[in-house]
Amino acid sequence: MVNLGFWEKLNKPIFVLAPMADVTDAAFRRVIAKYGKPDVFWTEFVSADGLVLAPREGKEKLLRNLEYTEAERPIVAQFFTSTPEHMEKAAHLAQELGFDGVDINMGCPDKSIERQGAGASLVKTPDIARELIRSAKKGAQSAGWRMPVSVKIRLGYNKDELETWLPELLAEEPAVITVHARTRKEMSKVPANWDRVKRAVEIRDKVKSKTLIFGNGDVKDMTDAMQKVKETGCDGVMFGRAIFGNPWLFRGKENIAQKTTEVFSAENRPDSRADALRDGFLSQYHPSSKEKLNVLVEHTKLFEKLFKDDKNFAIMKKHFKAYVNGFPGASELRQELMNTETAREVEEIVAKFLKER
Repeated sequence: MVNLGFWEKLNKPIFVLAPMADVTDAAFRRVIAKYGKPDVFWTEFVSADGLVLAPREGKEKLLRNLEYTEAERPIVAQFFTSTPEHMEKAAHLAQELGFDGVDINMGCPDKSIERQGAGASLVKTPDIARELIRSAKKGAQSAGWRMPVSVKIRLGYNKDELETWLPELLAEEPAVITVHARTRKEMSKVPANWDRVKRAVEIRDKVKSKTLIFGNGDVKDMTDAMQKVKETGCDGVMFGRAIFGNPWLFRGKENIAQKTTEVFSAENRPDSRADALRDGFLSQYHPSSKEKLNVLVEHTKLFEKLFKDDKNFAIMKKHFKAYVNGFPGASELRQELMNTETAREVEEIVAKFLKER
């Protein structure tokens, strides 16, 4: 039986933020929670092997990637490994840390992760993939409480294997399967094929599974997400790159809570619910350049406060590129910011830019 846990309480369609290494870290998640919170957060992926095998200093560093605030709830801890015993222990740790759910990364194309038999390479070993889900479920339960376990996948490795790959995972009854609509070989070099998300929903329905199906890949904004829900009938959408420089991405979704309740009855067809929901959305929020720059400074200060001893300041510079664009003087300002080394330097340069405007 599928244990949906907290997922069952959320209004559909469900909008979630993708786990992205060195992007959706604790600093950025806090900023997003403040300015435009999604329905569910994910942590950056964490090595279950490292949590079990690393020396104390290494474990402490990994545990800092699992820090979160109450403002980020519900939040799911994502792990990667190919060792079921390590997944069980990581899931148990997530429960002890108070997470709302556990997710298994079966889609990451990073070669160092694949060499461990984890991430996207798990499509080659469906028996291990299934065992990982069982182990996560085992670790995520105690004293009668079971955290829901979810999975993030790609369509296949060198070719599309959804027809055989997805049923293997559905057989283990995870709460959610997020389908990144590309193969491992395709990486992000081709457009995401959302027709395959629609097919994933059909496969799920054919076997009468209660597992939720989310789609992921090339989602631009809320309007685009709603169109994809309408076309595929999926239960939710995971946003990735659209969040860069835009912590306001999810703003406005809370205004349709009542409408979602009304249209998601058993009598409504998937296409009618998306039309009704779209009518309830606010238009996309467009922050002023001043607002974007002030939040950039806030984000940078928080990053430095949380990660000064753990992460290179250069990681923030990918965010500079995203925040600083689309307004007069952006190119010159961006060039200056790319040469900074501290949050104070960033603050001073931005203050000077705004004063001169």
